[in-house]
Amino acid sequence: MAETFRVEPNSAGIQAFLKSDEVLALLTGKAQRIAAAAGDGFEVSSRIGATRARASVITATRAARKAEAVDRVLTSAIDAGRG
Repeated sequence: MAETFRVEPNSAGIQAFLKSDEVLALLTGKAQRIAAAAGDGFEVSSRIGATRARASVITATRAARKAEAVDRVLTSAIDAGRG
């Protein structure tokens, strides 16, 4: 018969991990690769929020907004953040 076990997550440890500088650096790196693949006019915004680190790529220029709206360059660049 298979042995059963119970997993009790360490909530404080998980919270600390999600808000760590290492996770922020990882997310920022992925966002920077996506922004670079999308081209000029895309910028990275990253911060540690209330519950976790966050990073996003934003359109910083009118040309970038148009490129995303018409050609979906940012959407197409998402694969650059994988790996």
